[in-house]
Amino acid sequence: MTPSTSIVTVTPNPALDTTYTVPALVPGRSHRVAPPVVKAGGKGLNVARVIHQTGHGVHAILPVGGDSGALLKADLVESGISHSLVDVALPTRRSIAIHDRAAGDATLLNEEGYGLTPDEWDLLAGRVLQWLPRSGCLAGSGSLPPDAAPDFYARLVDAARPLGLPTIIDTSGPALLAAARAGATVLKPNHHELLKSTGEVDPERGAMKLLALGAGLVLVSQGEKGMLAFEARGSGISSWHAGFPTVLAGNPTGAGDAAVAAVAVLLAQGVRHAPDLLRAATGWSAAAVPMPTAGVLHGEYRAMTEAVVVRPGAAGTRSAASGAAPHSTPAKDSPWD
Repeated sequence: MTPSTSIVTVTPNPALDTTYTVPALVPGRSHRVAPPVVKAGGKGLNVARVIHQTGHGVHAILPVGGDSGALLKADLVESGISHSLVDVALPTRRSIAIHDRAAGDATLLNEEGYGLTPDEWDLLAGRVLQWLPRSGCLAGSGSLPPDAAPDFYARLVDAARPLGLPTIIDTSGPALLAAARAGATVLKPNHHELLKSTGEVDPERGAMKLLALGAGLVLVSQGEKGMLAFEARGSGISSWHAGFPTVLAGNPTGAGDAAVAAVAVLLAQGVRHAPDLLRAATGWSAAAVPMPTAGVLHGEYRAMTEAVVVRPGAAGTRSAASGAAPHSTPAKDSPWD
């Protein structure tokens, strides 16, 4: 990719991620573990790692501070990902993930992080504005640190619009609603974040609220139940459901970030067709699950994307709200385990 089609990722609340892997996690017990994997993290950086892995141009922008920020910076430099760092006074937060091999899931301990000063927010926003003219897409991901203005992502969407740049925002709560009002091209909450943001248990109703506010396309990830897409069409909406044909065991913590990466890559290439965006998001999300750490795809991610089944209509919407069995069924011998 040329610099003009690079993707800018923004991570306002990055973290120094520490991932331990145990054969089986037993609460209340002591576990002897191998040295953890420690790396620069946060949702936006996971997005940037996936984009970088797949050979597309990306530039990551984030604040860093303290000893944890220095370790994050060192890992980011080693990764080879293009980046701009804004130095801040308070330390970068830390997160701990415990990957349970037996259960095929992960337990997370995420610090909330520390707030930025008004000057630090201005520096961060200013750095993004410097890079937007060289970008093909803006991806804003993750929570905002405490006391942040909920319109931070919305202001970036507003800045991207006059440049004709598509935007994808992955956040929750008031920040998600503000991004919808600003007219983000794509919003990608999971079903828990959608409920928290809109108060709607039914994903279709929640997505309709975001579309009514001004969002272009809403992708709702539902874990192993697949992913939903909703798009405004005249006085109504069009919807699709995508699912991977098997339920994959592994670490799902980076699956949503992989979905954002897939959509950002296609948006930067000019793709706007909702089913194509949904297929790529679901395939890359599935390809992240077998990997022990977030921000990495399985080597067969292209084949996994081809295996995704996309159907018109929000199939699975009611089951997602009610907790019914997933659309997919487990496979005993998945080629991607």
